[in-house]
Amino acid sequence: MDTIQEEGSGKQIRSAMGLELLVRDVMTKEVMVITKYESIPKVANILSGKNISGLPVVDNDRKVLGIITQADILSMLGVGREHTFKDLLKYMLGERLPERKMGDIVGDIMTNRAITIKPDANIADAVRIMDEKKIRRLIVTDDRDVLLGIITRADILKAVIKKLK
Repeated sequence: MDTIQEEGSGKQIRSAMGLELLVRDVMTKEVMVITKYESIPKVANILSGKNISGLPVVDNDRKVLGIITQADILSMLGVGREHTFKDLLKYMLGERLPERKMGDIVGDIMTNRAITIKPDANIADAVRIMDEKKIRRLIVTDDRDVLLGIITRADILKAVIKKLK
């Protein structure tokens, strides 16, 4: 019986923590960005060299236009994020994969609608959105869609571990 109560208390603590911690307290504020006019090989080099999986695409006023990810670049090879393992097997056996992205610059292949979150949201909301959308990061913007930061699953994990200590 004590074990059940302890587990229940733990759930309440975890639930409260997710509501207490705000995106602004956990997000990374120093974010590398790219413009939609950069070349795809340059972005591929940045992603692989910095070991990151995506970059916000912004205009000169840091307004978010979209995001470019490793998946966007891989889509140029015919490997899209919507493709299943079965699709890839068919491809290996000679069948074509649908919807191959093509282009020379970021704007040609980026994901135009980046999923964003406001800094005053709690991390429980951030986790829910990431889980529902099956994404690894959210771009944090103000009310005018200007980039303020980025929050990743790793940022959330670090904050939760720190809070539990």
